[in-house]
Amino acid sequence: MKLIKAFVGAFVMAGTAILALGPAAAHARSLDEVMASKKLIVGINPNFPPLGVYNDKNEIDGFDVDVSRKIAEMLGVKLEIVPVGSPDRIPFVISNKIDAVMGAMTRTDERAKVIDFTVPIHTEVLGVLTTKDKPYKEWTDLNNSSVRMVEVRGATPVKLVQEQLPKAQLLLLDNYPDAVRALAQGRADAMIDVLDFMREHTNKHANVKWHMMQTPIDVYYCGMGVQKGNTSLAERLNGIIKELHKNGFIDEKWEKWFGGPMLHDPRSSPYYNK
Repeated sequence: MKLIKAFVGAFVMAGTAILALGPAAAHARSLDEVMASKKLIVGINPNFPPLGVYNDKNEIDGFDVDVSRKIAEMLGVKLEIVPVGSPDRIPFVISNKIDAVMGAMTRTDERAKVIDFTVPIHTEVLGVLTTKDKPYKEWTDLNNSSVRMVEVRGATPVKLVQEQLPKAQLLLLDNYPDAVRALAQGRADAMIDVLDFMREHTNKHANVKWHMMQTPIDVYYCGMGVQKGNTSLAERLNGIIKELHKNGFIDEKWEKWFGGPMLHDPRSSPYYNK
C-alpha cells in the first residue's frame, strides 16, 4: 500500500513548499458567514469526468456537482461553482476564493499541513485490470517475464510497474482507449490504474470477460478540502456527508455517473469517525 503515494511524494512536497511561499491565507468564511451569504462556493474541476464535466449546455456537471448541490440544499443555501484545475485548487482554498473544493481531493499528510479535509465522500482504487482467463491472484504475480503489462505513456503507474514489476514486459500506449483495447485484443495481459475510471472504456468491449483483482494495490480516500482551521464549516459538512452516505444518496449518484457501485467503502477510512 501507499506505493503510488511514495512515488509522487516529492511532487506533493514541492507543491506544499510552493504554497507556503505563496499568498498568505485569507480569512476563511465560517459556517455562520456562509449561511448569512446564502451561498456555498465550491471549486470543481470541469475537466475530470465523470467527477466534473461540461454538459451539452456548457454547464459544469458530474458527480461532484450533484453532491455539492445536495450539500448546499441541506445547508439551506445556493451553490456557486468555481471551475478549478489540479494546480490551483488548494491555492483557491487558502486564499478564500472558494469555501471548499472537490475533484478527487485525496487526503495526504502533506496536503493536511496546509488545508483541512472533511470525512471521505468517495474512494479511488488503484488496482489491476485484466481478463478472467488470466491466472493472476495478486498484483505481485505480474512480476514475471511472461507477463506483458500495458500502461498509458506518462501515467503515474508506469513508474510503479518499472520499479515494482521489473521482470514484466511493458507496452506503453498514448491513451486509455488504446490501452484497454490492447487488453481486449490479447496484446497485453494486465494494466494497473485507478479502476473506478476504467468502466467507460471496458464497457466498449462488452464481449470481453473483464476481471478487476479483488485486492487493491492502494485505496485513496477523497473528501472536500476546506481552509485550515475552518472547524465550524468542516464539522457541518462532515455531518451532511455522513447523512448522504447513510441515506444512499452518494452511492446512487456514484452509480449514475460511474455506471456501477463504488469499489471500496469510504466509511472504512480511519478518518471517518474522527
